[in-house]
Amino acid sequence: MTTTTPDLHTNTDASRFPLRLADRMQRLGTETAFEVLVRARALEAKGREIVHLEIGEPDFDTPENVIEAGIDALRSGWTHYGPSAGLPALREAIAREVGRTRNVAVTPEEVVVVPGGKPILFFTILALVGEGDEVIYPNPSFPIYESMIEFVGGIPVPLRLREERDFRLDVNELAAKITPRTRLIILNSPANPTGGVLTEQDIRGVVAAIGDANIMLLSDEIYSRLIFEGSHFSPISIPSFRERTILLDGFSKTYAMTGWRLGYGVMRTDLAAQIARLMTNSNSCTASFTQRAGVAALTGDQASVTRMCEAFRERRDLMVNGLNRIRGFRCLSPKGAFYVFPNIEGTGLKSQELANKLLEEAGVACLSGTAFGKFGEGYLRFSVANSPENIAKALERIDEWVGKHL
Repeated sequence: MTTTTPDLHTNTDASRFPLRLADRMQRLGTETAFEVLVRARALEAKGREIVHLEIGEPDFDTPENVIEAGIDALRSGWTHYGPSAGLPALREAIAREVGRTRNVAVTPEEVVVVPGGKPILFFTILALVGEGDEVIYPNPSFPIYESMIEFVGGIPVPLRLREERDFRLDVNELAAKITPRTRLIILNSPANPTGGVLTEQDIRGVVAAIGDANIMLLSDEIYSRLIFEGSHFSPISIPSFRERTILLDGFSKTYAMTGWRLGYGVMRTDLAAQIARLMTNSNSCTASFTQRAGVAALTGDQASVTRMCEAFRERRDLMVNGLNRIRGFRCLSPKGAFYVFPNIEGTGLKSQELANKLLEEAGVACLSGTAFGKFGEGYLRFSVANSPENIAKALERIDEWVGKHL
């Protein structure tokens, strides 16, 4: 489960005008990684050395051609408002890229460009999910799924991802959770936090389970270019399910552009128009110079993506092999993304307790599996978006701590 906000109706100061928030704010969660980062920075401010394996962002620099395109755009006057749905040049480039990689015809009118990947998630749920509507989503998973479902008054229906299935969903379990109130199903492959990758058979099984029901499928494919084993398959590639699929992707993970805030959704044109309206009402538009950099990212040399993926593969192997040598840890080798999700039940400690001790006593920042939902108990998430040297240091510290305390 996401970490929920404290009681927001409590007046914490002596103000004559206590803060009165809408009830919906009580249902809004958070992303624990940023909270752990703050705690880790506070320890560093006291002189502690912390190995950061908590934040999910590439530690590589944005490719040089992308940086130069952004600088050139700033100098060329791309500093003004643009269309809410995105600049035509970027929407066209995305349509071509998605068409090529998913083997499907995509038009620019089906593309909406947004500042980061989260707005597509947020806007889709706002547009499609009403009070009491059900949304099936994977668990453990990215915590903002559950947070946004609850925020709009929907009913989150968790679908457990099991270690014995390589953290791939069970289609039969999914089918059993579909009801007449189901409005949306969320998929994420490769997945955060598990690194699990759904097969083409898995995806086709999900589509078969939905059948002819008027249920939309939000496919979060933000890690689609970071696959170590197997290949990526998207439900948008299935012609019969084309109009019921919303594809979420972006530039943050693939091109190390987290701070540029650039993502997009691909969907049927009538829904795209509604998502663009939400953009108009919230952000107006995505920064124009950032979008020009996005065109350069998609159309330029892709060697940096390949190099980054290979580096993450090597780090994954280092982390998995190291964790499996530590008493009480058992870790599958993830097939994608840049996380490992070890089982720590053998330590005898709860996930949050162990995560706290590793940060405060061993100087290793990671996340409790429960930051990603109730079925994350018994696991930790480590990001391998750090140098091999730091990963080796973290493994040494964890092993030493376990040797002393367990």
